[in-house]
Amino acid sequence: MSTPPELSIPELTSVLGEFTRMNIRLPALQRLSFTTLSVLHTLTHDGPKRLSELTATEQVTQPAITQLVTKLERDGLVERHPDPSDGRATLVHITPAGTAITQGRQAERNARLTELADHLTPAERAAIAVALPALARLVQLHREGGQA
Repeated sequence: MSTPPELSIPELTSVLGEFTRMNIRLPALQRLSFTTLSVLHTLTHDGPKRLSELTATEQVTQPAITQLVTKLERDGLVERHPDPSDGRATLVHITPAGTAITQGRQAERNARLTELADHLTPAERAAIAVALPALARLVQLHREGGQA
């Protein structure tokens, strides 16, 4: 019986970085900036956010996120509504048009990755399938603040 290979964190970081760059660029229909897409994705998956929360999650300055949200609002992709927990604040909500962009990009990404995966061997496909729960767990740990 063979021993499982050791996990190389530098190799994992490198491969995930390259995969992420490829995955981000797979959809070709809707050309939007990375930050724009990230904001739409965040709002789609995490729900409405204050501008200050978006500043933190998107790692941009307050003026930059304000300018971006204003443009997205003008384009009909997001809306601002009063925060029910604090009348002085507003929450940024994604609109159906914004959701359509994220869903369309996901569908296009799924189709392109299916094409690429069709060129993998059965063993390569199985190896990725086996790794998915561990990768999902890394994401969960990160969301929980990196605690094991």
